[in-house]
Amino acid sequence: QVQLVESGGGLVQAGGSLRLSCAASGRTFSTYAMGWFRQAPGKEREFVAAISRSGGNTYYADSVKGRFTISRDNAKNTVYLQMNSLKPEDTAVYYCAAGFEVVAGIGPPLSVAYWGKGTLVTVSS
Repeated sequence: QVQLVESGGGLVQAGGSLRLSCAASGRTFSTYAMGWFRQAPGKEREFVAAISRSGGNTYYADSVKGRFTISRDNAKNTVYLQMNSLKPEDTAVYYCAAGFEVVAGIGPPLSVAYWGKGTLVTVSS
């Protein structure tokens, strides 16, 4: 079992920045690929970013590429999402996820085994 706890959400003006953190319990953090998904009001949950177990591979949705950066610190059992140049359309609940890297496929590059409860990010115009 892996428990994931997100933090760092909040209200920010368009053009601003936020850094989300996700702390994972357990000693097996480094065996999981990690990622972030988001769900805006009235919309389905969508993939945002993922990172491989070692951190050597990163993946991004086209909508956030160049603005968001995912990273991880295996010594601290934590994954981060640095979000810059935020836009009102980035407003959503952001969920941390742990799972397995999908190298080839038509879906997200992360097969999720565990979800966090989410943290709300609101970007005002």
